[in-house]
Amino acid sequence: MKQLFYTLISAGVLFTACQSKASKEAGEQTAANVSAAPDSIKAGTAEMTFEQTVHNFGQITQGEKVEYAFKFTNTGKEDLVIQDAISSCGCTVPEWPKEPVKPGQSGYLKVVFDSHGKEGYTEKEISIKANTNPPFIQGPKIQCTIVKN
Repeated sequence: MKQLFYTLISAGVLFTACQSKASKEAGEQTAANVSAAPDSIKAGTAEMTFEQTVHNFGQITQGEKVEYAFKFTNTGKEDLVIQDAISSCGCTVPEWPKEPVKPGQSGYLKVVFDSHGKEGYTEKEISIKANTNPPFIQGPKIQCTIVKN
């Protein structure tokens, strides 16, 4: 009985060690593929440059919806394609052009903020995924102070 117990324990340890090594190797391969990706897009990339990176709404009333359109220009050499824009909170909704922005041309990233249920100073950031190098960039942010009615 003891021998069976020790055999099962040994097999379990061996199995776990093999799994750990396989997942580590898979992780190293994934890391190698990720680090190779930027080199393939360096040749001619799009670049997103904002005229203004922060907009402060000042003082707003709780429950109020406010919006602002951040103007940006593609200062890169390729068409700029925005794949996604993500806010730091569900109360902030970004809208972006779905069509490519040609080099030298401009577009707008509209940000709508809903202050319902919020109070005091707040700051929300937008992160952008696009065909830039790096592919995730820190976008603009909005600020305001929310006061109760």
